[in-house]
Amino acid sequence: MVKFDTKLWKAVFIMSIINIGLSGVNVMFKKMIDQGINRMVATTYRLAAGTLFLIPFAIFMERHNRPKLTGRILCSLFFSALLGTSLVQYFFLIGLEYTSSTFSLAFSNMVPSVTFALALVFRQETLNIKSNVGRAKVLGTMICICGALVLTLYKGTALTREHSTHMQTQTRTDSTGAMTQKWAMGSIMLVISIIIWSSWFIVQAKISRVYPCQYTSTTILSFFGVIQSGLLSLISERSMSMWVVKDRFQVLALLYSGIVGSGLCYVGMSWCLRQRGPVFTSSFIPLIQVFAAIFSFSFLHEQIYCGSVIGSVVIIVGLYILLWGKSKDKSAPITKQEPLNLDLEGCGTAPKELNSAAHPVSAK
Repeated sequence: MVKFDTKLWKAVFIMSIINIGLSGVNVMFKKMIDQGINRMVATTYRLAAGTLFLIPFAIFMERHNRPKLTGRILCSLFFSALLGTSLVQYFFLIGLEYTSSTFSLAFSNMVPSVTFALALVFRQETLNIKSNVGRAKVLGTMICICGALVLTLYKGTALTREHSTHMQTQTRTDSTGAMTQKWAMGSIMLVISIIIWSSWFIVQAKISRVYPCQYTSTTILSFFGVIQSGLLSLISERSMSMWVVKDRFQVLALLYSGIVGSGLCYVGMSWCLRQRGPVFTSSFIPLIQVFAAIFSFSFLHEQIYCGSVIGSVVIIVGLYILLWGKSKDKSAPITKQEPLNLDLEGCGTAPKELNSAAHPVSAK
């Protein structure tokens, strides 16, 4: 009889809901950017809304079991915020502005493979190239990289008819050469954002293990993100008028993005990172593209290009070859994460206790 793993399916359900929420966030951000809102101002307001929303949960739900918050953990959360909120949003939103929400999210399919490669570098994953499992991991990673190259280098013909009003606007504002140059620049920005986001999964997985209070850590992370994004906004543009948001849709979109995207979704991802590890958590990112494509085509009337479809299919095939190899690992991913030494001390749990909890069968 097949054993039903309740914790596994709970993590699958949570990550599926998270990716539906994040797909809505990205589509809304694309519409706001098209309306002229400053990228980093929108990110700052989004993170501020998420921080204010999470503060009561962090105070009341974790007040009895919150470990000691040391300076070392705060520095680690500051670095995590730099990777997971500020820099990734800065580069991703430039790519989103220069391309489309469907295309930009197609790049997100690279996240599991890049995360796996980084996990190997930091010894959070093992690889035996002589076994079928090891070969599957390598093959899946290489196929994902090939799919990413297709996305970057080949746009192809449009598979859907563009909305007439949007088409006329684009014809007036951009020539074919300028659009091609923007598309290439956007692709480069998206690649950078994916590498940064994959690095965040590695770092946050370690932080979630040594400081397991998801609400508190996400609140602090979002607060640091507000400061960092605000500074990036002031560096890029120093006009006070850019901070004024009057449009009703933009206000509602920023509240949704903050509460759902930067609040609940990051709390859920931190929980999954602690329970299942970075590779499992990042493997659900391709679902964002599926939901975003539906939303973008329905509400933003964006075109879907042949290159995006081919590249996405190649990446998804490689992804699930990688996940097949990952599923055949006999060891849980959480037991492979100890070698990444961020030296996060003083969190209320002794290192020996962490080792015994992470390796319950070591006594055998």
